[in-house]
Amino acid sequence: MNPPDGGAADELPGVAPRLRDLRRSRGLTLETAARRAGLSPAHLSRLETGHRQPSLPMLLGLARVYGTTVSELLGEAPAQRDAIVRGGPFTGAEADGWMYRRAGGSGRAMQALRVGVPYGAQGDLVRVHPGEEWLYVLEGRLTVGLGETVHDLGPGDSAHFDSLTPHRIAAAERGGAELLFLHTLLQSPAAELCLGSGLHRR
Repeated sequence: MNPPDGGAADELPGVAPRLRDLRRSRGLTLETAARRAGLSPAHLSRLETGHRQPSLPMLLGLARVYGTTVSELLGEAPAQRDAIVRGGPFTGAEADGWMYRRAGGSGRAMQALRVGVPYGAQGDLVRVHPGEEWLYVLEGRLTVGLGETVHDLGPGDSAHFDSLTPHRIAAAERGGAELLFLHTLLQSPAAELCLGSGLHRR
């Protein structure tokens, strides 16, 4: 749950200054970075000051804009490009009710995450951006909207789609859902156009 505009988002204390420092190191103004990530300048400012928590779509968009990964935005120590990532309890970073745990190496063109999706959080956010995404449902039921078609996925089901297809993801049951999530950090001349208009509410 997002705190009020005047409150602090203490679940991710290191993300706010990291977002600000990355933007400045890339030579981007607040307005330019926000436009490329599909956010308003005011919202990005609140993320950078710690007054709002970023959702998964926001983290993905900002990671692409800054040429980094969600894991690094969350402050996880970069892997030594080891091919093996050991399992363990599902503990990780939390943002806006979503839980994230790195499931692959960092510094690569494809990023793997283990994601916990809470019921009712960000289910109306629609994204459009360059790249590909793949997800595999581990637990619970997931609603995946691809264009005008809505799919109901259960454990063992997966989806693999071009991210230029308008898409949204939501847990279908109050117990939430858990999934494996892969996405490419594709940069292209079309990225600015796609990211600039990719976020809206229905």
